[in-house]
Amino acid sequence: MVVGVLRVRLAIFEALSLKDKRRVTRSLKERLAARHNVSIAEVDDLDHRQAATLGLAMVANEARFVHSALSKIVDEVRSYPHASLLDYDIELL
Repeated sequence: MVVGVLRVRLAIFEALSLKDKRRVTRSLKERLAARHNVSIAEVDDLDHRQAATLGLAMVANEARFVHSALSKIVDEVRSYPHASLLDYDIELL
């Protein structure tokens, strides 16, 4: 069993309030959860209106599959028009 963890730091420059930020992060989380078999939550920067950190987790039986799937998610986050990808980290356990 392999557990993959992805941490994604985002900048949300158009957010003027925490409500705007929540709208963007909720949309991204729902999109990723629907397209990929991952668990996802906002894990840091909860009170910053223009920053968000999302944590994603995936379980599978092959490390290569997990790393590939998480890399595809990074590419999708990178192309998301309402947030800018600042940093990411993939860890396999």
